[in-house]
Amino acid sequence: MSDSTFIDIILAIILPPLGVFLKFGIETEFWICVVCTFFGYLPGIIYAVYVITK
Repeated sequence: MSDSTFIDIILAIILPPLGVFLKFGIETEFWICVVCTFFGYLPGIIYAVYVITK
């Protein structure tokens, strides 16, 4: 795992859409993460970490 991935995961735990945005920009993954975070903070974190690490 590189340093940038580690930083993205930390940001995804603090603010899930931010971590996904820094990795992918405004694409489908970002909007799915926003919706997941809107419905619950924990689903947003889980989705963000999954997308960043896959």
